[in-house]
Amino acid sequence: MSPRDLLLALVVVLAWGVNFVVIKVGLHGVPPMLLGALRFLLAAFPAVLFVKRPRMPLRWLLAYGATISLGQFAFLFSAMYVGMPAGLASLVLQAQAFFTLGFAALFLRERLRAQNVAGLLIAAGGLALISMQASAAGAHPMTLAGFVLTLCAAVMWALGNIVTKKVGHVDLVGLVVWASLVPPLPFLVLSYFFEGPQQIAGALAGIGASSVFAIVYLAFIATLLGYGLWSRLLSRYPASQVAPFSLLVPIVGLAAAALLLDEHLSAAQVGGAALVMGGLAVNVFGGWVRQRFAAAR
Repeated sequence: MSPRDLLLALVVVLAWGVNFVVIKVGLHGVPPMLLGALRFLLAAFPAVLFVKRPRMPLRWLLAYGATISLGQFAFLFSAMYVGMPAGLASLVLQAQAFFTLGFAALFLRERLRAQNVAGLLIAAGGLALISMQASAAGAHPMTLAGFVLTLCAAVMWALGNIVTKKVGHVDLVGLVVWASLVPPLPFLVLSYFFEGPQQIAGALAGIGASSVFAIVYLAFIATLLGYGLWSRLLSRYPASQVAPFSLLVPIVGLAAAALLLDEHLSAAQVGGAALVMGGLAVNVFGGWVRQRFAAAR
């Protein structure tokens, strides 16, 4: 990978890692469903006027928007609204990698390999350790509801990955932009029923600079810039060379949350985080290590 593209990969990692802190900031002034509606409205317009619609059946475009865009962020925003710390959210959300493996085996008949199972078991132990530390002394408060909702967000992301696999090679920027047309109306309906017209009106009337910044960041930096650069890298390099950079996202997320939100993990949560990262590493690099070991024999 060229130095320039390596820098672009690190920009994506930074943008997506800090994204969780920005969500927390946005939720201070805007309720979760309304925040989701505003994020995707801004991500869709005016970009949809300049970006071509990807060549794919409408049903798969709707499915992608309903899972990765609507489902993932409805659960994630709700999780962080009810007490999921930003740093831990960036980590637990990476469980999507293992849900994707399971769904791929179930729906696409893809075979689970030894490193996939080993990585899953290691990461599952880490998630279990984190879930048992919801009220640990010295740790930033984490609610069990927030933890479960974050896992639900990971499930929706994984389902969106399966949709992406079904449609094959498409323009990822176009997919993200046009799929952003799907969530705003459902988000607004959810906001009306769960947050109410008074809370919606109050949030919009009293919206502050920090909330506006959060919405702009989520739409343009985390969504359009992040996925735009990511798609550029995937078009230039093998997925096996690009995908490992996603392992850095929770590291940036945890560091940003500690620095900007004063979030701290208990010793057990640190251990759980290490296990999750270890499981992800085994899943990503296990096959390569096994091949190298076999070739050296």
